[in-house]
Amino acid sequence: MTHLDELTARALDGAHGLEPARQRVAVAFTTTQAVRHDGRARGYRNEVLSLRLGEAVGSCAVEPGAIPASALDDCVGATAAELLAHPVPAVRVAALDAFLMLAHPHTPANGARPYRLPAGSSLAKSRARARAVVELLPLGRVRRVLVVGVVNSLLEQLRDHGTGYLPCDLKGGTTEWGEPVRTEATAELAHCDALLVSGMTLGNGTFDALLDHARTTGKPLVMFAQTGSAVLPQFLGRGVSAVCAEPYPFFWLDGGPGTLHRYGGAR
Repeated sequence: MTHLDELTARALDGAHGLEPARQRVAVAFTTTQAVRHDGRARGYRNEVLSLRLGEAVGSCAVEPGAIPASALDDCVGATAAELLAHPVPAVRVAALDAFLMLAHPHTPANGARPYRLPAGSSLAKSRARARAVVELLPLGRVRRVLVVGVVNSLLEQLRDHGTGYLPCDLKGGTTEWGEPVRTEATAELAHCDALLVSGMTLGNGTFDALLDHARTTGKPLVMFAQTGSAVLPQFLGRGVSAVCAEPYPFFWLDGGPGTLHRYGGAR
């Protein structure tokens, strides 16, 4: 069964109709984000590495400071083949995302359903995105969701639906409602009947274990993906039940309207 490394190997072998050795990255950039929405008691920070490959942009979010200063210089002018074998996981994921975005853009022909985000404040857009994501879960038959990558707007949506959840994030801490955040997602898998998972798991190496659990148990696995928005649709029907894909530029960069791309969904 396909895992992330196998998907990368297939890309290197030309399985997607493009030769990675002929695709060269023109632009590499990082976006550093610090957020505390109006009315929220807590904030957070993220950093995103993005690579421009032709008309496609691929991204991988990491903890602030995790991307070496040399990574941007490594990426600019390099081929996709070189970056798919780069020693830094975030570079490999961003390169795979850009490569697959070029090969399989988010279009209806490739199975994507556009979902318009309205203009608004950062909190309004966060809540609108959360609705788009949570709608992909089969809420009528879900009692408790393991949420990996805590986003308070997602938890708020689950609370509004009366759905229980287990918040999990490598950062730990507490949710907006004072609930403890677990740090070991695999330790909580037996206590949920669905998974709602951030694409950041691709970059930190935790995705495959969650994918294997969904495959083994048949539990719904819904991915919300700024990281790897073009990577995760490749796992649909192979453990992943739905994806809310959000390629660069992300909702928090602009107050205007935007578009998400949804694949699969509740049945």
